[in-house]
Amino acid sequence: MGTLNNKQIAALTGLAPINRDSGRTKGKRRIQGGRNTIRVILYMATVSAIQCNPVIKAQYDLLVAKGKHKKVAIVACMRKMITILNAMVRDNCVWAY
Repeated sequence: MGTLNNKQIAALTGLAPINRDSGRTKGKRRIQGGRNTIRVILYMATVSAIQCNPVIKAQYDLLVAKGKHKKVAIVACMRKMITILNAMVRDNCVWAY
C-alpha cells in the first residue's frame, strides 16, 4: 500500500469491476478476485462510515439520490475509502475531514 495507484489498489482488494464479455455479448460487471478478507472488513467499515463519516456519507447519499442501488453505492464508497487510505499511507498523514 502507498505505492499503488487507484486502479491497482481496487484490483488488489477485489473492488475493481470485472466484465464478463464475450463477442457481442455484454455481461454484467461484478467485483471479484482480490483479497476476500480485506473486502469483508472494508464492507463493515464502510457501512459504519456511511453513518458517521461526513465524507463517505455525502458520497453514498449522492449515489443513492442519482438512482444507484444501495449495494452499488456501498461498493463505490468502499473503493473511495480504500483510495483515501492508500493516499494516507503514501503521504504518511492522518485522516482529516
